Amino acid sequence: MLQDNHATEIAQILERYPQASKRAAVMPLLFLAQREVGFISRDAINEIAGLLDLDPTDVGSLIGYYTLFYDKPGGKYRIQICTDLPCALRGAEKFSHEVCEMLNIQVGETTEDGFFTLEEVMCLAACDRAPLFQVQGKGGIQYHENMTLESTTAFIESIREQDANE
Repeated sequence: MLQDNHATEIAQILERYPQASKRAAVMPLLFLAQREVGFISRDAINEIAGLLDLDPTDVGSLIGYYTLFYDKPGGKYRIQICTDLPCALRGAEKFSHEVCEMLNIQVGETTEDGFFTLEEVMCLAACDRAPLFQVQGKGGIQYHENMTLESTTAFIESIREQDANE
């Protein structure tokens, strides 16, 4: 359970918010829960809801809304390609399809080696630099703009090589 493993961190997070506004701590607590196992389990949702006197449905709805939260396991790295209309007009849908073929997966799937999960998201706020994606993994979030299949392939190969050397 989250409280068993992170009691000190939880206390520090809750200290930042006045008692009347403690529900505002939901986002940092969700990040803490996700950091633990790479996604936010139903148990973690219930625990966070209990800590903040919220309904578990309210906490769970945030996971569905924000692209930085996950309710199921995925790869070590999550590649999120923006396919919003402006990006689609700059070739994002074709790019997404090509990346899927290169990785031998479909959108929402994880590669056999467990390294990459590919997702399509709406609006990464760089429409004029599409195709683009963000990668979530070790070291946080990295943005990659004006991508091609070749530059994406090189990036993926570098991640695999880097991971092999660790």
